[in-house]
Amino acid sequence: MTLPAEEPCEAPLRRQPTQRRSARRVERMLDACADLLDEIGYEALSTTRIAERAGVAIGSIYQFFPDKRAITQAVTRRHVEQFVSRVGRRFLSEDYGGWWDAVDAIIDEYVDMHRTVPGFRVLHFGDVVGLNLLDGVSDNNAVIAGRLRGLLLQEYGLADSEELDLAILVAVEAGDAVLKLAFRRDPEGAPEIVAEAKRLVRGYLSRQFTGASA
Repeated sequence: MTLPAEEPCEAPLRRQPTQRRSARRVERMLDACADLLDEIGYEALSTTRIAERAGVAIGSIYQFFPDKRAITQAVTRRHVEQFVSRVGRRFLSEDYGGWWDAVDAIIDEYVDMHRTVPGFRVLHFGDVVGLNLLDGVSDNNAVIAGRLRGLLLQEYGLADSEELDLAILVAVEAGDAVLKLAFRRDPEGAPEIVAEAKRLVRGYLSRQFTGASA
């Protein structure tokens, strides 16, 4: 399965690493940023702290990133790619009775990333730092909705339409809000609220997806 392409947007990197060693160094910076976000939060984050944690000179940071926001943006994009990749792998490896089970799988991946992926519980998909962190035009949830829309269209052959676009965007916004409530209530995600998020999204989308089959 070919995953849908991300909408083009301005890259957070000043320049792309051209050597494997440089690419590994950039990955260490992103890993350090993600770990520090969990430990101290975005406000206390600094390029100096990221450099120290990554074991690189501060000049190495500025070779690739102008500031901490750009590094955070790169971490967020990595989260998006990881999320879409994980959902895509589940779609390939698991058999679902219909789109409703696929929606549950999408929510399960979000919850698992919130619990296990460094930086995700602070950033989600970037909205904590800025609503347009992923794209200079569309807000973050619109970018996520576009990626999930592509997966669902590809897997279930739904008829593409503006109404479907709107339905998926509203479902992402609503589900995101309820899942954030689940993690405010319980650091591991209150299971009863996660279940309500699934029920809410499935109930809303059923009006658009009626008749869709696996």
